[in-house]
Formats: sequence, C-alpha cells, structure tokens
Amino acid sequence: MKTLLLLLIAPCLLPATTTDKPNILFISVDDLNDWISPLGGHPQSITPNFQRLANQSVLFTNAHCPAPACGPCRAAVLSGIPPYRSGLYENMQPLRQVMPDITLMPRFFSNHGYHSSGSGKILHYVIDPRSWDNYFPEKEKDNPFPFTRYPKKRPISLPRGGPWQYIETDWGALEISDKEFGGDYSVAEWVSKQLANPPTDKPFFLACGFYRPHEPWFVPAKYFAPFPLEKIQLPPGYLPNDLDDVPPAGQALARNRYFPHIQKSGEWKAGLQGYLASIHFADAMLGTVLDALDQSPRRKNTIVVLWSDHGWHLGEKEHWQKFTGWRACSRVPMMILAPGINPSVCDQPVSTIDLFKTLTSLSGISAPENIAGTDLSPLLKDPDLDWPHIALTQLRGPDAYALSGKDFRYIHYANDEEELYHISKDPYEHTNLAKKKEYEDILVKFRAKGPLKGVPLQQTGRSNSVQNAPLVELDRKNKPLPSRKSSTRVPFAIKNSSSEHLKVYWVNEQGQRKAFGKVDKASNRIIPSHVGHSWVIENEKGKFLGSVIIPKKGARITIE
Repeated sequence: MKTLLLLLIAPCLLPATTTDKPNILFISVDDLNDWISPLGGHPQSITPNFQRLANQSVLFTNAHCPAPACGPCRAAVLSGIPPYRSGLYENMQPLRQVMPDITLMPRFFSNHGYHSSGSGKILHYVIDPRSWDNYFPEKEKDNPFPFTRYPKKRPISLPRGGPWQYIETDWGALEISDKEFGGDYSVAEWVSKQLANPPTDKPFFLACGFYRPHEPWFVPAKYFAPFPLEKIQLPPGYLPNDLDDVPPAGQALARNRYFPHIQKSGEWKAGLQGYLASIHFADAMLGTVLDALDQSPRRKNTIVVLWSDHGWHLGEKEHWQKFTGWRACSRVPMMILAPGINPSVCDQPVSTIDLFKTLTSLSGISAPENIAGTDLSPLLKDPDLDWPHIALTQLRGPDAYALSGKDFRYIHYANDEEELYHISKDPYEHTNLAKKKEYEDILVKFRAKGPLKGVPLQQTGRSNSVQNAPLVELDRKNKPLPSRKSSTRVPFAIKNSSSEHLKVYWVNEQGQRKAFGKVDKASNRIIPSHVGHSWVIENEKGKFLGSVIIPKKGARITIE
C-alpha cells in the first residue's frame, strides 16, 4: 500500500517537463518607428498584419529602445545588459569584444531545455554562432543575411553627397517577385517551415529578424504602388524651426548632412515613399509568419513577441536617420501575445530590455541575476497597473540619455544640457519645457533617475561603488564653487540622520544652482554625479548646511 501511495504522489513532486513550457516566437523588425496602424504614426501606412497581431496582443504604446542604434540596442535586448553597464554604445563596437563571456537570450533558453533557432537580423550584422542550436543562413558563416537582389548600379535615387553618405541611403521599386527579391522573404519562408514542423519535441525559442524597413528601401514594385509620389504626406511630427528651443548639444546631434542633402536633391517625398513601401513589405512578410503560426501544431502554447530596435527620423527635428534621444527615434513597436493573457493596450513606459526578464517569467524560469530590465508580466495582466518605472534610452556615452515616463520625457546630454517634453499633450516634442520654472519639480525627479554606474566607451569591468566612496565633510564656511567639467561618473551618497528633510542642489559650471529634490529625514539617497561637481545641502527652511566638491571616487556625507 505504501509503495502504491508513493507512486501516486511521486509525479506531483517532479518538476514540469520542458514540453510543458511555452514556445517563444521572437520577431524583430529593423529601423521601424511608429508608422504602423496600431500606433498611428503615419496616416498612409498599410500594415494589416501588424494590426492583426496587435489585436491579439498586449500592445505597448509607450515602449522605448535601450539605445537608438542597431548594435547597442540588440546587444542590450539579447543580453539584458544596458549600454551604461556594458560600455557598448556604438555600432562599430563588436559584441564579443565588449562582452566576451555574456550568455545571450537564445543560449540561455537552450540551457533551460529549449531548442533555439533563428533567421535574419537579430544581432547587428553577426549571428554569434555559440548562441544558437540552428540558424538560417548557416550559423557558421556568422552572416545573418540571406541573398537579397539589389540593383547592379547604384545609387538609383539619391545621388552621393560625399564619402560621409551611407551607401545604403537609397530607394526604388524593383520589378521582381517577393521570391526573386529574397531577403526577408527567405527569412519568413524558413521561419514558417520551423513553425509547421518543429525540429524537436523540446519547446522552441524561434527568432525571426526582418531587415526591412532598414535601408536601402528597395522592395518589389507592388509595395510602392499604393503610395503614389504626388500623394505622399510629410511626417506628422515635422515642424519647421523645431530646433529653436533645443539646446546646442541637441541641435548638433540633429543636424547631420542627410536631411539638407535629401531636400536639396528633391528626394524627400521619394524617401518617404520608399520607407512606407518597405514597411508595407515587412508587414506582408510578417503576415506569412503569422499564417504559419496559426496553422502550427503548437500555436496554443506559443508566446509571440514583436519589437523594433529603434525608430527613425524622416525630417522631424531636421534629422534623417537614428541616433537621437527624441521620441521619433526612441519609441518602438512592442507587442506580446501570451497564452491566457487578454489583448489590451498599455501606455505605461517600458523598454525592450524588459523582454528578457518577461520571457523568463512567462516561461517559469528564473532570470539571470546579472540582467537589467523589469518583468512586464504584471502589466500583461493589468495594463492600468500603477507603474513606478521609467524607460532609459542611452545615447553615445554614459552621460547622455533619454528617460521616458508616462506623461513626460527628459533628455540629458553629456554637457548637462537638458530637454523636457509633456508627451501626453505634445507627442511630437515640439515644445522644450526644461527652462520653465513651473516644471522644475518634474526635472528634479528625472535628474535623480539617470544611470549611476556609467561605463565609458569600449571599457568594461569598471564599477563605481558607493562602498568605495570616501566619507567627506561639508564645507560650511566658504561660498560654493562652480562644478568643473568632467565625464567621469561617480556616486554621491547622502545619509540624513537629522530630524528634518534636506534640500539638494547641484551647482553648474556657471555657478548657478539647480534643484535635485530632497532627502527625507532618517533616510538615505544616492545621486549620480561626476568628479569635480559641486553640491549644496540646505535644510527644509532653506538654511545653508554646507557644500561639497566630489572627489575621484565619489563621496559619502552624513547629516546629523
């Protein structure tokens, strides 16, 4: 009798088999901004399949990329490590030179009972063979692009403005079929076959990386046909002189040579046409994969994630390309379809770096301890949940970034210039509020949420620890000095052991004070600072308590 009882109980004590875990279809789309119908970014876009997936998913309308460039973003999403921790900020940095030992998402799932395969552009121009069980094209070649037919003589549309111009900034309709074109068609075809006949009994992690609408915007002519050139509308977010209230650092970032060259060449509307056509093509390829998924034997137990690495400017802020902190570039499509989760729309600020933790949570697997991001599972169940998080988009270096909240967005440049936008009222970020006194409290909150441990470009393993910061005394006698210019980021820790609240001010290079919020009584606060920066502490009545210049390893102070 005891033996029979043990046999009956034993299966309940065993962990669930890997076949009980959900499959994962992981779809990325390259350089896609909000010009799809679920996000309403451009009135002329034709995207029935993006809409089809959105109707079945939780659609995140306030999702942002961890970096506005392919390489840094994709490395962050697949590793769970943001640029300010990895030091990978630019496309020219090879992933494995910066993060030689990191376990990427597909290998992590393989290590937990999945079969991980993929096709197309998932990482930046590499496959990273060690991360996959199977890939198309062959992973050993480490080239993620299947054959794609382009015109033999180029440029076709945009004349070369000089050696500075990216050779792929060109567009045109091709009189060929989808199959003859290849590229994303081949990716969709291969992924569809994997869905129809999963290669093993294991749950699958299947990645599908569409290259369009990345440049060059060459696709079969039928995708250009719905967009007659004479009817092309300019980007809804375009505003002449939009940079007038943007600080010099933002203006310098915006004004590259592409947009003036495109305007001078008379190719602006043709470029818009090429982008819309390329999105239309990507939508059709997505439809092929969704059709295969609907017919797949594992459809009911498959999580679907769709995301883009970053957006794209087509004249907004006088800019063409990516690499900026504005919403046109940071905001991306993101959808999650999961078994048992009802379709909904969520406008809370989230990041694509959250996908790693979310997928492990939905799969019943503990996430790696070293990764960043937030598990979005609670928002999948309740999109109106009170959500305290912000989304960080890192620019080129540890001290330049954008922070996205629910109603406001903040941009900080390495020279401490700032922008603030009320996006619920000003979605195209036409009015910079950073210098308006009535928004100082909001600025204070955003300033306190910037990344603390900024790893410089191409350097890894560096950590600025609060524990290593020396205890320093406040200077209570002398007038506070201006901050010195510095790019070395260190922590400034304040321990308030007094019976009153404290006010904190940063002193800029011109000697002007900027409020950085408060430290509640009997509490602690860590503020991201720089070597040589100057800070002032006052009590809640405005009495000067002292100032401090931050030394090389940061600083810790205690107020009794």
